[in-house]
Amino acid sequence: MSRLSDADLELLLLIRHFELELLELFSRGELNGTTHTCLGQEYIPVAVSGLLREEDFVFGNHRSHGHYLARHRDPHGLLAEIMGREGAICDGVGGSQHIHRAGYLSTGVQGQSLPIAAGTALHLRRTSPGALACAYIGDGTWGEGAVYEALNLAALWRLPLLVVVENNGIAQSTPTTRHLAGTIAGRAAAFGIRHIGVDSLDVSEIRDALAPEIDLVRSGAPLVVEFATHRLGPHSKGDDTRSPQEIQNARSHDWYARYAQDHPEQFEQLDRSQREYVQQVVADVSGRPLSRWADR
Repeated sequence: MSRLSDADLELLLLIRHFELELLELFSRGELNGTTHTCLGQEYIPVAVSGLLREEDFVFGNHRSHGHYLARHRDPHGLLAEIMGREGAICDGVGGSQHIHRAGYLSTGVQGQSLPIAAGTALHLRRTSPGALACAYIGDGTWGEGAVYEALNLAALWRLPLLVVVENNGIAQSTPTTRHLAGTIAGRAAAFGIRHIGVDSLDVSEIRDALAPEIDLVRSGAPLVVEFATHRLGPHSKGDDTRSPQEIQNARSHDWYARYAQDHPEQFEQLDRSQREYVQQVVADVSGRPLSRWADR
């Protein structure tokens, strides 16, 4: 893997250690509800965020801790939101999945984000030329009809819409091969929308490939970017139906171990510093009083 800037590697490691700490907090019964981690997929929002501008709007999904941290780099606010503590992004009522902040919105409802992203793209085209709406979805989301309504309008109205598909090969507990006929590329082609497949884990390589394509999105050529990726953990908690061989295959594609091997000196220093930073965040937020709902 190519050597990253310290800032990019720190962001990758921030997301990794943040989610590992979430799992630890969950195991101790200190989190309410459930949580969906993006372990193994962190490089996607880190790569994409480097190509986005402040005026762009990002839409996340149920597995969006990485999307949010790549957009706002705010582990204190996100953890406070998940734990319902003072300083929470949405006063603790949104939790892990439903977060709203300037230029960012996530929802756990599959497919819901794309029609909203298409409408936002139309708004941005009228009010902020050159800005785009970026929506992260999974392979399972292609089973929702709202996706196709949004793609139809995006193509028809030439909206600045970037759809980032994190195809990890399994929708909750159902393999993609058992719920999706045809291909995602074929679905994009049906609407005359460009499609790019990405199988690299290398953040720099991904950015080099996507930069000119995303520039075209800003001028009104919507784009679907499909990442072939691997989810290390279960869908949420204890619902992993994959075989040991499939889980091992996912682990063999983890960027974390590969980067550690290729750049040990840089990795070890920043891995330690980000792990300690996240532990400090956990100690700080855990000691705060419960958040209180405020009228907005």
